[in-house]
Amino acid sequence: MTKHERHTEHFTGPDEVAISSRMNWLRAGVLGANDGIVSMAALLVGVAAAAPSEGALLTAGIAGISAGALSMGIGEYVSVSSQRDAEKAQIEREKIWQDTRPEWELQQLVELNKKTGMSEEVATVAAAEQMEHDALAIHALMHLGIDPNEFTNPWTAGFASLVAFTVGGMVPTLTILLAPQSWAIPATFVAVIVALAITGLSSARVAHSSKRKALVRNVVGGTLAMLVTYGIGDLLGTHVL
Repeated sequence: MTKHERHTEHFTGPDEVAISSRMNWLRAGVLGANDGIVSMAALLVGVAAAAPSEGALLTAGIAGISAGALSMGIGEYVSVSSQRDAEKAQIEREKIWQDTRPEWELQQLVELNKKTGMSEEVATVAAAEQMEHDALAIHALMHLGIDPNEFTNPWTAGFASLVAFTVGGMVPTLTILLAPQSWAIPATFVAVIVALAITGLSSARVAHSSKRKALVRNVVGGTLAMLVTYGIGDLLGTHVL
């Protein structure tokens, strides 16, 4: 086994594939939870400002969570399925190219290696070893940016989004329903800000990005959404109802 083969085998080993797979459903879960929190909070404070009755809030909560969770789940499933189909189609074309024009594919890999900083000689030797080891996998990774051994599962992504939206949406729903009526809206604002801070930090951890930026973005965006819908609900409740 060559040095390159050992490196490639390590790069695409089961641990790395498992981590990448978890990242996909964690991403769907964090986004779903965040959307559930913001969407339901904005909906409920708007309804509360216009018609602050327990029956109206309960109906809005049940309808909002049901519609939102199904929409998120189906939307994520369709999106990931479309991406997966497109990636598989590209892989199939790459298989045909490997069979019909191997010399051209080898030269293409040489050029791709040179772009990473290799000299012509080193790039040629590396390309020959890469083609011998797994021509399809290395071309898919370097030319298409696709790992043929790892496709996102649309069912996992869709289910994660559906469940996450439901869990996230329950935070403002339960808060506004269980808190005393005079404190329902302030309590919902506080609960949502805390929940958005948690999902913001979680998303930053998953993406290895700035925690402060993610937290501020989540909290400010969610708060603005609630303020806008509260203002609309208050306006409609005062001048229309």
